[in-house]
Amino acid sequence: MVHRTPFLLPLLYPSLTWRMPSTDKSLYLTFDDGPVPGPTEFVLETLLKYNAKATFFCIGDNILKHPKIFEKVVDQGHAIGNHTFNHLNGWKTDTDYYINNMWQCNNEIQLQLQNTGRSRNTLLFRPPFGRITRSQIRALHAFKIIMWDVLSVDYLHSLSADRCLRNTIGATRSGSIIVFHDSHKAEKNLTMALPGFIEHFSSLGFEFKAISG
Repeated sequence: MVHRTPFLLPLLYPSLTWRMPSTDKSLYLTFDDGPVPGPTEFVLETLLKYNAKATFFCIGDNILKHPKIFEKVVDQGHAIGNHTFNHLNGWKTDTDYYINNMWQCNNEIQLQLQNTGRSRNTLLFRPPFGRITRSQIRALHAFKIIMWDVLSVDYLHSLSADRCLRNTIGATRSGSIIVFHDSHKAEKNLTMALPGFIEHFSSLGFEFKAISG
């Protein structure tokens, strides 16, 4: 199971962000598909324990359903990114519909931020499944499209939590953008692998940072 992004993809799509420039020991944890009860709350508790910051790429419909959990993410100082309203596969979706769905998510993010007395904006976007067309990329020129350097594959049920952890650690390097999922599908591997991952790199002197956008 390959966890690091193939080197060719950043060359083919250089306008997307695959890894953060880093001259120090910095890592960038990201979490896709929340917020949801259980997994997102576990992630927040774990990050708080290690004083780690992260970036949450949220599905708009989940923000609508679970605004209090979204508020907790914001309250703890993590960055917020857009993951479309309905977790759309860009390769299978008309560009106009895809962009409208993205704006629907963006509007939900802004509404919830306003409801909690915040005016912070986000220009971070991650395409669900990592699948996006060139026309969609052009249409999202105002956004910083964040891909990844390391995919934990925590959602794969045939992958043991121990293997998930070891593979993810092995693929990570300074400046890596690492993907975990705060979802019920990934919960089994997430709850074991995430604390082990943070503990391992914290002991090596790494700092976990949010992506600015």
